[in-house]
Amino acid sequence: MTKVALLGAGGKMGVRLATNLARSDFDVAPVEIGEAGRARLKAELGLDCLDRDAALQGAGVVILAVPDTVIRAVAAEVVPMLAPGTMVVVLDAAAPFAGHLPDRADVTYFVTHPCHPPIFNDESTPEGRADHFGGVAAKQGVVNALMQGPEDHYALGDRIARAIYAPVARSHRVTVRQMAMLEPGLSETVCASLLSVMREAMDECVARSGVSHDCARDFLLGHMNILGAVIFEERQGAFSDACNKAIEFGKPMLMRDDWKRVFEWDEIAASIDRIT
Repeated sequence: MTKVALLGAGGKMGVRLATNLARSDFDVAPVEIGEAGRARLKAELGLDCLDRDAALQGAGVVILAVPDTVIRAVAAEVVPMLAPGTMVVVLDAAAPFAGHLPDRADVTYFVTHPCHPPIFNDESTPEGRADHFGGVAAKQGVVNALMQGPEDHYALGDRIARAIYAPVARSHRVTVRQMAMLEPGLSETVCASLLSVMREAMDECVARSGVSHDCARDFLLGHMNILGAVIFEERQGAFSDACNKAIEFGKPMLMRDDWKRVFEWDEIAASIDRIT
């Protein structure tokens, strides 16, 4: 049984991971410096936290479930203590892309991140439909990158990803650079920004027209469903001439001509620098 040291086990993400690891065939060794987090792990999962050094002793995998802003400091302390061949798992591409992991050739760096359950899914249980984040009942995809280490370590990293993000529908192998394009580029800079604008637009519609919040919300989310299904090829269909004309004139009002510059590598790097 592979021992997995989980650093930051009592945090928001750490508890999710600890819960799933406790159900897996991995031997989880939780580490948490905060008293509230330690108490939460004990109360909710019956897990006793270990001192960091004891958790790292004999660990084949070390997961850094800590904020991006402290990964550099935490990794600088932890990585030199690890035995050769140990796998260090990071849950986001930001810090690895920014060069915040120590230069040590004899350990493996594996980066994994959840896709989160898709809008279009086949969840049939109330728990599955309510699991918007993933890792509880709804199936989701994951993206993995073997940043450095022997090729046969990818399989172990993928097993870790499938355990901590379970239930997993499929995993996608990418590079750290590609993962950075996906997040923050695609998911946060573009998707989160545009969804925020859509919420502002709904509120503006309510304020200007006098329709109720519930009416505008039902109308917008329903249209998001069918329009998204057609645009993302979930179903066959075509927009009306009126809709196509609205898109033709709406895009220039909403989007700058050079908006795709957010995917240029200097912009991705600048965004990651702000995050970390």
